[in-house]
Amino acid sequence: MSGAGLTPLLVLGLGAAVDLWVYNDAKRQAALERPVVFRAGSLVVATPAAWAVACLLLWVVFLPLYAASRRTS
Repeated sequence: MSGAGLTPLLVLGLGAAVDLWVYNDAKRQAALERPVVFRAGSLVVATPAAWAVACLLLWVVFLPLYAASRRTS
């Protein structure tokens, strides 16, 4: 497979690795009684599963939000 053919696989692998890290880190923070929570109006992302799904679906938005919310928790 050529380098150009591997690019989508590398991007998907990186996305999966980051999503797994977000889930595990959010789970660890919750276990330490420091849950990572983001609120904007009626939108609330507060559980490790919610963070993982949000990052999986729209990582460009939710990964930076996770990082910023994690620092303030």
